[in-house]
Amino acid sequence: MPAPDFVFQQLPVERRHLRVAVVTETYPPEINGVAMTLGRMVRALQQRDHQVQLIRPRQDASDLPRPEENLEQVLRPGVPIPRYSGLKMGLPAKSALHRLWSLKRPDVIQIATEGPLGWSAMAAAQKLRIPVATDFHTNFHSYSRHYGLGWLRKPIVSYLRKFHSQARVTMVPSLSIRTELEAAGFRNVQVVARGVDTELFQPERRSEDLRRAWGVGADDLVVINVGRMAPEKNLALLIGAFAAIRRVRPEAKLVLVGDGPELTALRSVYPDFVFRGARRGEDLATHYASADLFLFPSMTETFGNVLLEAMASGLCAVGYDYAAAAEHVRHGHNGLKAPLGDEAVFVAEALRAATEPALRRVLGARALDTARGLSWEQIFTRLENILFHVVEDNAAYHERALLELETG
Repeated sequence: MPAPDFVFQQLPVERRHLRVAVVTETYPPEINGVAMTLGRMVRALQQRDHQVQLIRPRQDASDLPRPEENLEQVLRPGVPIPRYSGLKMGLPAKSALHRLWSLKRPDVIQIATEGPLGWSAMAAAQKLRIPVATDFHTNFHSYSRHYGLGWLRKPIVSYLRKFHSQARVTMVPSLSIRTELEAAGFRNVQVVARGVDTELFQPERRSEDLRRAWGVGADDLVVINVGRMAPEKNLALLIGAFAAIRRVRPEAKLVLVGDGPELTALRSVYPDFVFRGARRGEDLATHYASADLFLFPSMTETFGNVLLEAMASGLCAVGYDYAAAAEHVRHGHNGLKAPLGDEAVFVAEALRAATEPALRRVLGARALDTARGLSWEQIFTRLENILFHVVEDNAAYHERALLELETG
């Protein structure tokens, strides 16, 4: 049976502010969905007058924390992540974190990543009896088969389950991931969804100048994909679907936005694709809005923020019925979906979108309406309430334990 959602009492007007330690191996300005989501959530906690202590690896010698209100940054040594240049994972730091939190005790610790730094944080928190909330952002167990390590799937699931079972709650971005984790034996799983910045991502950013730079005319079809150029993103299906589109729309262009370990190889094999590298902010938003169709074949996402960004940009999106698409795309109403893993249907739906411009316009307009209803503020409030619940539940637990000892 799924765990019931927490029931929260209305917060008082004069609510207590929390001291939250956030431990993560990735954070802006790094460009990935986990980093961007955490950046938003930390800023929201700051703006709500919670005191945030952010603990993360130092990326390079120039990585210096800037003074910010309600934010203290603690930078730790890190080592490069294989095949993910520019990213580092933190080194073990149990003793250092134990000293830090003994002197400056947080009310709650939020651990966002399950690497050595996350494990150290969990161990220190357990020793100090500080309650922990964890995030499940990345399907490492699903990634394993894309790197020739499929035999590690069960050990990785066991590793992740052991890690998250020590927390009072594990936060996931979608109902489908919650269901998947509960089926694998994870406990106390709660959904903290994702929103999208509709002031940044919007159709009005469409640029004919950018389209001309891509070598396309006003009526030519531009297919876009945004994400890391990595094996787990199912790029072979993306390329296969685009090849099918090009057979009926020879003028079509595929624009790939993102960096990653496969980028150099893809550039050499497909010189006619438009590779734009990593983009951010208004530049990224302009890329979305200047395209006509968004293809998203990944099957390893815990959510897929890029799908909401495409929808907010007024694009018709084609994806699998999984993660963000399962949550927010109604097939034939505001986008198109294929059953998870059914490549033939995915290609067929991509062809349908490519060859029916009127359908694309209708689905894109409805996708925009959907995106406009996805408020980050509601999501931040749920995160805040879960952290309050974890603190209060921990206090109640220790009060009961003390009472039992006193009454013998």
